[in-house]
Amino acid sequence: PLDCDYDYPPPGIEDPADGVTKEKNQRINSCIFRLYSCFYNAGGNSNEESAPPHWCQQIFETESFQEKFFSTPAHMTAHTRTHAPGDWLQGPYVYALYEHYKLSKRDIEFLFVAGFGASMLFGTVVGSFSDKFGRQRNCILYGIIYSLSCLTKHSSNFWVLLLGRLLGGTATSILWSGFETWLIHEHHSRGYSDRLLEEIFSWATIGNSIVAIVCGIAAQYAVDLFGFVAPFDMALIILVIMTVIVWLKWPENYGDASADLKKNFSDALTTVRTDRRVLCLGVVQSLFEGSMYCFVLEWTPALTPSAASTMSSGHAGKIPHGYIFAAYMVSLMIGGQLFSFCCNRSKPESFMRWVFGLSSVCLVQPALMRSDSLIPITFVGFLVFECCVGLFWPAIGTMRSKYVPDSIRATIMNLFRIPLNLVVVIILTQNFPIVFIFKCCVFFLIICCGIQFYLERLTRDEAPVESADGQTAEKSTEDGRKEFQGIA
Repeated sequence: PLDCDYDYPPPGIEDPADGVTKEKNQRINSCIFRLYSCFYNAGGNSNEESAPPHWCQQIFETESFQEKFFSTPAHMTAHTRTHAPGDWLQGPYVYALYEHYKLSKRDIEFLFVAGFGASMLFGTVVGSFSDKFGRQRNCILYGIIYSLSCLTKHSSNFWVLLLGRLLGGTATSILWSGFETWLIHEHHSRGYSDRLLEEIFSWATIGNSIVAIVCGIAAQYAVDLFGFVAPFDMALIILVIMTVIVWLKWPENYGDASADLKKNFSDALTTVRTDRRVLCLGVVQSLFEGSMYCFVLEWTPALTPSAASTMSSGHAGKIPHGYIFAAYMVSLMIGGQLFSFCCNRSKPESFMRWVFGLSSVCLVQPALMRSDSLIPITFVGFLVFECCVGLFWPAIGTMRSKYVPDSIRATIMNLFRIPLNLVVVIILTQNFPIVFIFKCCVFFLIICCGIQFYLERLTRDEAPVESADGQTAEKSTEDGRKEFQGIA
């Protein structure tokens, strides 16, 4: 009964595809356009000439909807999330596996220090390798190195586990830089707007959280059935599949392929020294992620009750790590969704000031005292902190895409992982009590809040940043896009 007679492409507009592909694109795009038309008319707009808003028609007239939608953000978001399951399957059980192997707390902390130390030593080299020799190759290298790290978890020998941590630390340097640098370069090279890049980072965080929830539950079942090594075997399978997908499907892109590694490193240092915005972003990245990693290492002992009678029943270990991890990822997903909400009302440079302030408050309770009776309050604080982390990832990615040069992006990102890992290494090697470690985290987060206030003041009067092809987001269609998001 609804008037859905709209076809794509409109008369006189050429579809870029040919033959069968063109016909398929026309059928898909026409169906999607008609579906939106039905929703639009059903929403009480049938008297407005039974037509969708002008901005919607512009989308179909300017380029193939197949190309615009399925390449960005959905398709590229899916590309950059291929690494996620291999990492999240391991996350909840690294500490628990070491405890299962009867390692002391001191030995466990030493293993984690080794991982962070490897990331600190090899991170910058890996970043320069990515900029010069290719981001796709770097992501393939990540899959290979992390797979080898998973294999070492089958041994309870301390030195084999140490080798695994060294491999894992090196892979982590690629994880937090290689995929993002590939995405941003690919996005700009295709001429997409910066507004769409914000959406990609938001949806990537949400998709990452969904994957992590599934992985956390699956890992819990695997541990209950097969033991603490099972999640690492699952991660190994996922990493192999991811490596094959990246090898077959991803195009290669580079930073400055003509520059040598020494020049990349020198240019990165010069940029950090001369651009206060890049410096602020780097310090915020180091301190916030340093606090986050300390949290990752200490949430298990912080939530583990000391009384034997309160141990969880039906699960391996004292607490259900997988379910707790899944709860964290739900909070992370909420944070990713809030990012889109906040971006519609303010810039990340502005609203992240309050996010950093809230994150510091979330860790105050475990920084003051530790008690079994306060574990529920501590857990609620941890959930809110994870929500702040969900806001942090797309926000820091968006800000880096504006201010960090693409030619040395991976080098700069890994350069700031040196102080990040140094902070974590110092805290862990001193064998501080858990209360003091959380006090350090609160202090770092308060500094992040202050630096973000300074960054917001630096960028307050700046004009909207243009994408690589010199085009800015279309302001005249913004209200209509928000309407479409609301309907979706």
